[in-house]
Amino acid sequence: MAGTLSRRSFVKSSLAAAAAAQTVGRRVYGANERARLGFIGVANRGGQLITATRPHEDAEIVAVCDVYRPAMEQWREKLPGAVDLYGDYRRLLERDDIDGVVIATPDHWHALQTVDACDAGKDVFIEKPLSMTVHEGRRMVEAARRNKRIVQVGLQRRSGEMFHELAEFLKGGSIGKVTVAHCHRITNMTPDGMGRAQPSEPPEGLDWDMWLGPRAYRPYQDNITPYKFRWWKEYSSQIGNWGVHYFDLIRWLLGEDAPVSVVALGGQYAVDDDRTIPDTMQAVFEFASGRLLVFSQYEANGAPVFAVRGDIELRGTLGTLYAGDRGYQVVPERGGQFQDAAPRMEPVKTEARSPNADLTVLHMRNFLDCIKSRAKPNSDVEDGHRSTIFSHLGNIALETRSRIDWDPKTERITNHEATNALLHYEYRAPWELR
Repeated sequence: MAGTLSRRSFVKSSLAAAAAAQTVGRRVYGANERARLGFIGVANRGGQLITATRPHEDAEIVAVCDVYRPAMEQWREKLPGAVDLYGDYRRLLERDDIDGVVIATPDHWHALQTVDACDAGKDVFIEKPLSMTVHEGRRMVEAARRNKRIVQVGLQRRSGEMFHELAEFLKGGSIGKVTVAHCHRITNMTPDGMGRAQPSEPPEGLDWDMWLGPRAYRPYQDNITPYKFRWWKEYSSQIGNWGVHYFDLIRWLLGEDAPVSVVALGGQYAVDDDRTIPDTMQAVFEFASGRLLVFSQYEANGAPVFAVRGDIELRGTLGTLYAGDRGYQVVPERGGQFQDAAPRMEPVKTEARSPNADLTVLHMRNFLDCIKSRAKPNSDVEDGHRSTIFSHLGNIALETRSRIDWDPKTERITNHEATNALLHYEYRAPWELR
């Protein structure tokens, strides 16, 4: 498990992997040989991943794919060498000279494209959230295992040296028993949010039917794509978009596997737009170990939530931890009612050794190393699946307005059998998930 690496072994293993010459499928990699990559989805995050790949001299981008032609055309000019363009990802996967693919399409495409890529013998870097449903996530894990593929999920904090150190620091109970963890997504989108729009003709160069893929057909609307799909529950959610980063980090740092119960409340209370997800939401996850994880989505008020800057808060009996990409600190606890009021530990404040380091660049480095070494990546598909389940269960609890009891072993809801129908949805023909 990534969290058990020491700083020394983490750095050492990364360097060893980069220097290794290993057999991968049909190819034998030399230490400096380039991995040939194709990118599927190259607007917004896909473009950022191209940028994160270019510093690595042992990576060669040979193909890009997107359903929006102008998004592809820009990379023909920017990337060195001959870069082939595809409007259908299946044509890219047919190529025998591509070793790995980087997928940054909208969330509802992740499962089909990852499974197809694994079946085509490609290693995969797949952006978060891993999937749209629990069923999809498990199929993705199975595809990776049966094809012996490397699948790295875009949860880049797992490639941050500081977070590995933090996992070690917490493992010994340094802040006592953690009973509550907090994380949040905050921004003030009032009054108009992403706006309202009427159905219209898609822009020239956009294959709208292909963009929809397995989802039900609907007319094009310009506040859905290219980025605003994240406020439409058919294609994404903010508990998936933002929450999964924090669920993964908290789960890793605390050594948790999965929740056993979930509740959620929320709605569209203040933002007047076409969204189909809440502008305000609170989801609470309970663990068998005796702790809660609380995710807050506040899109009608942007005031800071934590007293100390950070992305997550872990409230322990000895101290409270605040952690973000630039560092972490622990505020000591004092005894409360009927207890000794003395500080229970010394304060801790640690800054990242390389505060300007791009975690996405480091995460891509790990992916390239693992293509060569065949070692498990820092954010393996199984971990990505387990962390993404939190998002799915939060959405289901909100949709059903009910408490969900969850069995992590069977990946089933145990107290409302009918609710298990929401663990997947029926794909639009002709799309099928193997």
